[in-house]
Formats: sequence, C-alpha cells, structure tokens
Amino acid sequence: MSNPLLRTKTVEQSIADTEVVGTRLKKQLTAWDLTIFGVAVVVGAGIFTVGASTAGDFAGPAVSVSFVIAAVACGLAALCYAEFASTLPVAGSAYTFSYATFGEFAAWIIGWDLVLEFSIAAAAVASGWSSYVGTVFGTAAPVVEIGGVRVDWGAMLIVAVLTVLLTFGAKVSSRVSAVITAIKVAVVLLVIVVGAFYIKGSNYSPFVPESVPGESSGASWSSTLFQVISGGSGSTYGWYGVLAGASIVFFAFIGFDIVATSAEETLRPQRDVPRGILGSLAIVTVLYIAVTVVVTGMASYKDLATSAGNGKEKNLAYAFSLNGVDWAATIISIGALAGLTTVVMVLLMGQNRVLFAMARDGLLPRQLAKTSDRGVPVRISVGVGVVVAVFAGLVPLSELASLINIGTLFAFVLVSIGVIVLRKQRPDLKRGFRAPLVPLVPILSVLACGWLMLNLSLETWFRFVVWMALGVIVYFVYSKNHSVLGRRERGEVIESLAD
Repeated sequence: MSNPLLRTKTVEQSIADTEVVGTRLKKQLTAWDLTIFGVAVVVGAGIFTVGASTAGDFAGPAVSVSFVIAAVACGLAALCYAEFASTLPVAGSAYTFSYATFGEFAAWIIGWDLVLEFSIAAAAVASGWSSYVGTVFGTAAPVVEIGGVRVDWGAMLIVAVLTVLLTFGAKVSSRVSAVITAIKVAVVLLVIVVGAFYIKGSNYSPFVPESVPGESSGASWSSTLFQVISGGSGSTYGWYGVLAGASIVFFAFIGFDIVATSAEETLRPQRDVPRGILGSLAIVTVLYIAVTVVVTGMASYKDLATSAGNGKEKNLAYAFSLNGVDWAATIISIGALAGLTTVVMVLLMGQNRVLFAMARDGLLPRQLAKTSDRGVPVRISVGVGVVVAVFAGLVPLSELASLINIGTLFAFVLVSIGVIVLRKQRPDLKRGFRAPLVPLVPILSVLACGWLMLNLSLETWFRFVVWMALGVIVYFVYSKNHSVLGRRERGEVIESLAD
C-alpha cells in the first residue's frame, strides 16, 4: 500500500471519475464562454483605482511598465495552467493538478488554500459591491444595525441571488456574465476614449521619477518579508518603485486561474481551455495598460499620491474631476458595480468546483459531490453561498484581503513546478497545449511569484501559516481516512451517489 501522503491520482483515473453517474458535470462551455469568465472575474472595480493609486504612491507615470512586468509574470503562470488544464481537463484546477503530481497531501493543502482564497475574495468583493450601490443610485448604503451588530444586507443579497443563478448551470451563468461583462467593458472603453482628449504630455515627465528613500522604522507586522530579510526600508519611485508597483498591480490580474476550474465542463477542453486562459489574460492586460496610460496623462502622478490630500480617493474618477469632467464619476461607478457583480459570481463558481473535486475524491464528505439533473453540485453551491453571505454581511474583511494574494501565488508556484514534474513523469500524455521552453518558463514563473510573495507583510504570512496548520489537522483527522483513492487501495467498494 502506498504512502497516503504521497499517493497520486493518475490522469487516467481523474478523467474516468468525471464520467461516474451522480457526480458528473455537464459539458457545455466553449472557448468564448471561458474567455468571458476570465474577463468577468479579472476586470472589477480595481481597474478604475489600482493604476491611479500605484502611480501616485510608487511608480509615477511608469506604472504602465509595472503593469507590463506584472502581466509577464502572470503570463508565465498562465502558460503553465494552460498546459495542465489541457492535459487534465478535470474540475479543481490547482488541486487536481497537484493530486496528479505531488500526491494527496499536497493536493489537500492547495485545495485548502484555494478554499480560503475564493471564500474571502467572494465575500470581500460582495462587500465592495454593496458600497457601490449607494453611489450609483444616490441612496444610503444597504447596511443596517441589528442588536448592535452591523449587517451588510446588500452584500448578502447579491451573494444569494448569484448563488441561485449558479444552480441553473454554467451555461446560464456564462450568458448572464456575458451581458454584464459587455456593460463594464463598454464603460472602460468609454472612459479611455473620453479621457484621451484630456491627456497632457507634460504629465508623463519624468516618466520614472527620481527615487525617494523610505523611512526606516524597524521590523513590524506590516513590514514585508523582503524588508525583514534584507534589512531595507524600501523606496518610492525610481526603478525600485516600478518593481514594487508591479508587486501591487499583479493582484489586479488575479482570477484568470479560475478558468481552469471549468475545464471539466468544457466541450473541447484540450483546445478551448488554453484559449480561454490566455485570451482573457491578453484582453485584460490591454485594458489595464490603456486605462493606466490615460489616468497618468490626465493628472500628474503627484496629484494622485495618497499624501496629496483633498480628502478624495485617488482613482480614475478623481483624475476626471481634476479636468472638470465630473459626470464621469457616475459612469465609472456603474462600470464598477457591473464589474463586481461578475467577479462575485465567477469566484463563487470557482469555489464550488474546487470543493466539488475535493468531495468527489472523499477528502470532504462525499455526499456533497452529488450533482443535479442539470449537472450542477447544488449542495456545495448552496453551502458556499450561505457561508460567503454570512462572511460578507457580518465580518469585516479588509484586513484579511491580503490572504487572497498569498493563496493565489502559492497555487501558481505549485502549478508551475507541477508542469516540470508531469513532463518528466508522464511524457507520453497527450497535451492539447504545451508551454514553451520548459523548464525555463515554469522556473521563471516560480521566481516571479516567489518575488511577489516576499513583498507581502509578515502579518499576512502568519495568518497564512495558521490557516495551513488548521488544514493539516483536518486532513489527518478526516480526509486521510476517507480518501476515495485510499479506500480503493484497501479494496473497499465506493458507494454510488446516483439516485
């Protein structure tokens, strides 16, 4: 009998399990659907804020270079995801990929990591959606106080509505997402075109402002791991500022990996999943860079700095107001509201598919993996919706948001290494897409993601380690003994979930 920590689930077995009646997802998505999901989850409210704030506080007009660096780093990981998803078109994304390469324990750890990432992200974005409702409709924020407890019922409502929508299947979700995504992309294009008329060439000079040394105040929980290791205090502007800016804006791209969670529901996954991943990343990269070029041309980076005062948030709307185009703020808010709607929906769907894969493998209660006549894991969908709604409505999440970043980067690192491992272990496998220059591309991806992880705070690392430690306990208490792979090795009969 194999070591339970290292036992791997073969690609053939993973694919065979997708056809088991009772835990089968419906194949209905195309490359277009996947591209929509990718754009839908990446383009949110951040497109209207992150470029402006990073230009003002770190990179100056060269923030567009920061976006290029971040896009390249993200693209390296995307190539690795595309190869894995085309080789192993099964729900679960990084969890499933890790099961086939590193073994069950590593797969559980990355699955546990993704649970944290998607749940907090969906709840945090739902909370942001609620705050934009009052701005768009000119009303008070949908928040009430009950028994001394602050309840964000707007956030809970949007999660509930989208959860119901997801129970109708991925195709219906894709159609709704396509409409809303079209609205927010139209808003983005509108502000780019209108903003271009207010660009002043002088605002691009100096393109890379002179570096300003940061103040050294000793190590603290807010210090980055890199600062603690190097003993440095960082700097603002200059090329260091451009690199620091890349670490910040990288997180604006987070979400394209969710496309891989839909591989099992794709009609031609070997061809369409890589197209969906790489196509959506290319589209959002162009949009982000275009918005950044416009905002830094409309306003001096000094006016966009947090220290500039005025009591206003430094974002794209602020750049328009400096040029007397105040009506744009409402348009931008509408785009942000539409953007956040689809982000919440796709994050919920990604969470559902990861948990579905873990439950089907027995690492979570297997009954949760039962699918409906529409080929949807309704039990998991409803359960996730309830948990996320409670967190979004009752728990302050701002301080936990950075866990989304470290969780995503950790997954990127494992997937990148996994490509090298699977190439060596199973060179015979049919790969619908092959990442170029292996092992160079995966190694560069690991180095890029590692650098970005070093730029996260000690507090974030501590919380991440605590969550992972909790996951280790759950694995040894429950998952290890209920693993379907382990039960098969022991000769046990796996119960059917079919009616």
